Amino acid sequence: MTTPQLQLAPWVKHYPGTGKAGAAVIFPHAGGAAATYKPLATEISGKGRSAYVVQYPSRADRLAHPAHTTVEQLATDLFEAGNWSEAGPLQLFGHCMGAVVAFEFARVAEERGAQVRGLWVSAGQAPCDVVAAPDLPTAPRQMLAEMVDLGGTDPRLLGDPDFVDLLLVAVGADYRALNRYTGGGRITADIHALGGRSDHRIDQDMLNRWAPHTDGAFTLTMFDGGHFYVNDHLDTVAELVNEL
Repeated sequence: MTTPQLQLAPWVKHYPGTGKAGAAVIFPHAGGAAATYKPLATEISGKGRSAYVVQYPSRADRLAHPAHTTVEQLATDLFEAGNWSEAGPLQLFGHCMGAVVAFEFARVAEERGAQVRGLWVSAGQAPCDVVAAPDLPTAPRQMLAEMVDLGGTDPRLLGDPDFVDLLLVAVGADYRALNRYTGGGRITADIHALGGRSDHRIDQDMLNRWAPHTDGAFTLTMFDGGHFYVNDHLDTVAELVNEL
């Protein structure tokens, strides 16, 4: 059984699988572009399931697209970018901010009749915690300090003023959307939390707070590494997303 050909916006990046039913949809972290998740998407597709990476506005080939005011609006925009209900069962993977975007995408998908089998939330705060958290910084210097603290960006790129200007546009758009987040609730799909044991921002207790957001099963898997542990465990993470 193969995944049907989807009609998608051109900024949804497609990595065809080798015939396994369903599709994996990947949601980047705050400030992140779709290209950053090409290695993970390639690993997933190589193990059988087609992978798609969504692009948020205000970066890369969506640089001219205005940012959405809220995470909820962003998730709806991403769902309306394609006929996801025809993809078969969806496995959603979101890293950091992408975890809550993927959660809201799952809520929209379930409301509109698309099948979501599992939500993989990686190094991200649970919706209940995002709502209660202090506002993220939106001033350029403070946002840049936040990016340095999180890691995951080549330090050489942070020395390029043009790159930094574009990064701050994307991060600012995402942080403002997170600051306005009022969502939460539950989904019927299973939630699988993933994290790095050395992540100084999102620890195991925080990941466990995803459990009340599903009516299905909840699992937690920890890996060696920090906030961007995924880069060192691409094969294992891709295997997990493919196995169900």
